[in-house]
Amino acid sequence: MGCAPMKLSDFNDTPPVLVLEDYFQGTTKAWGFFEDRFGTVRRQFTVDIAGTWENNILTLDEHFSYADGAKERRVWHLTKTGETTYEGLAQDVIGVAKGERAGNAFRFQYTLNLPVGESTWRVNFDDWMFLQPGGVMLNKATVSRWGIDIGRVTLSFAKPAPPITQPSHQDAHPQTSAAE
Repeated sequence: MGCAPMKLSDFNDTPPVLVLEDYFQGTTKAWGFFEDRFGTVRRQFTVDIAGTWENNILTLDEHFSYADGAKERRVWHLTKTGETTYEGLAQDVIGVAKGERAGNAFRFQYTLNLPVGESTWRVNFDDWMFLQPGGVMLNKATVSRWGIDIGRVTLSFAKPAPPITQPSHQDAHPQTSAAE
């Protein structure tokens, strides 16, 4: 029995349905790490994302903060090209990124100029995102160079919790009526 590669269509009927422009509207937070092909975690980071949806374009303004103190910013412009398809542009992406969603999954493929030490590597990303019940989204990305896998990125996205409202003094201590 062989291993067949994962297909987007495998997730057609998997809830909850992911609609990128709904999920990323507003503020989103992500936590992640990069591990090399041997499984060694090389970098950990958080991402603060501000998303807007306007004129069929989802803009994601991503601010990365790495555990080593480095900062990075990437601004994605994702154009919805069909019911389930997207094309993306960002300043460090080479060409056009291609994305498609089905059910709770989104696959996003692109080539990126990645700073590594004093040089820049051209690497390919094969991102898979999966929306989970409760609003958490998990992301796994395979990173390759010259057709060889060099590592993986793992991310978890979450929407901020709504503010907790405190009951007013009146709500906390209901008054008793004279009839009691």
